[in-house]
Amino acid sequence: MKTSRLPQTDSIEELARFWDSHALTDFEDELEEVREPVFLRDSEAVAVVHLAPEKLAAVRRIAKARGIDDGELLREWVLEGLDHAVAGA
Repeated sequence: MKTSRLPQTDSIEELARFWDSHALTDFEDELEEVREPVFLRDSEAVAVVHLAPEKLAAVRRIAKARGIDDGELLREWVLEGLDHAVAGA
């Protein structure tokens, strides 16, 4: 098995130093597409929501019917719930 030559770090500074002295084309065989954000701004936060498979399927059906992303639908519902909770407090 081939060992990766890519740095295994979350440090933006270390990664910047590495890529300042290396070419991306030298590592094409080690690269993979990532669809999710890798680095988030400080103003962004991520929360994990655990759902039973049937509930997740329902979220996906509703989101698809509305033409939006699953995460956007969940975000909308959470914000609506927060607004309701704050108004009732």
